[in-house]
Amino acid sequence: MMTIEHLNVSYGESRILNDVSLEIPSGQVVCLMGRNGVGKTTLLKSIMGLLRSTSGSITFDGKDITKAPPHKRAKAGIGYVPQGRGIFPYLSVYDNLMMGLEALDNPKDNAIEEMYTQFPIIKSMSKRTAGTLSGGQQQQLAIARALVRRPKLLLLDEPTEGIQPSIVAEIEELIFSLQKQGNMSILLVEQFLDFALRIANECYVMEKGSIVMKGEPSTLNESVIKEYLAV
Repeated sequence: MMTIEHLNVSYGESRILNDVSLEIPSGQVVCLMGRNGVGKTTLLKSIMGLLRSTSGSITFDGKDITKAPPHKRAKAGIGYVPQGRGIFPYLSVYDNLMMGLEALDNPKDNAIEEMYTQFPIIKSMSKRTAGTLSGGQQQQLAIARALVRRPKLLLLDEPTEGIQPSIVAEIEELIFSLQKQGNMSILLVEQFLDFALRIANECYVMEKGSIVMKGEPSTLNESVIKEYLAV
């Protein structure tokens, strides 16, 4: 679904991503791990087109999107749930979901109803101002807003951060469900090792802007990964 080859990204004179290469197979969950500040969020923003690469390439669904603007990447089928959720706090829950459909020329009539089925708590709060929801409810809304247009690739930036265990379990169940359907790829940035190893088909570990480990969960040395995750 996506291939990233030798990607380099800089902030001014500081290089943040160093020759990053990564593959996301169709219908699979790939987890990207690493301590804070190693470049994980920068990579997601680069995939989404919010940051420009200085060199390297990004191929999505067979097309080179390295220079494509963010709105074209969204229209091509990339959904993004940023760290911190990024909801519109002064809009209603329903209006937040409608914003998720902006990238589509012909959204399906039942798209929002499907999200209400997937996230019942969102339906019960559809008229509430999104900023009044709890952190876990806002996270569910952010994911629903990305899923409402049925992306081919879903980018999740630390969806379990600061979330109560019951919501974490629901997010895990949702990812398993999407994985089972097999029609959506997921790139998940996650720091909880057990969560990542349970849910991923393949894992990558970043350190100082570079990929230092990769492989299927069963083949990775957990003690070594923990060293890269330790503060």
